[in-house]
Amino acid sequence: MARRGDVRAAILTVLADGPAHGYQVIGELETRSGGRWRPSAGSIYPTLALLEDEGLVRSEQVDDRRVFSLTDAGRAETARRAGMGRAPWDGPGDAADPTVELRSLVAQVAAAAMQVGQIGSAESVDGAREILADTRRRLYRLLADDERPAGPSGTPASEL
Repeated sequence: MARRGDVRAAILTVLADGPAHGYQVIGELETRSGGRWRPSAGSIYPTLALLEDEGLVRSEQVDDRRVFSLTDAGRAETARRAGMGRAPWDGPGDAADPTVELRSLVAQVAAAAMQVGQIGSAESVDGAREILADTRRRLYRLLADDERPAGPSGTPASEL
């Protein structure tokens, strides 16, 4: 989802709140992006090493983890980037996107349905199947009743 420069900015933004090891950075980015972005260790750790080489972060061994924190130069870079308007993990328009919460809810429903399928009784699985089928029908009904223009022609969605 993010370009290499955005990974750098995102790491600096997370570390501005305090020291963290790589997997904490990954988890925090997933949390701050509302679950839309979970960068891989393969993108985070090399970027942390590069930021350390550039003098923007430093690392120290704490117990069995390598913990990273901002240097003075890293804090200055983070402050410089803070005025750019949007978070590094947001795409253009994400902050105003009304479907962000909807996507999160869809993921939560999918996780709950999978859990029912894995550990629920046969009755629970049947009940979940009915709920999901009804939900799908109701969502399509929303689209069928939607009177907003569907496109440049101005034809209401209910007439398509």
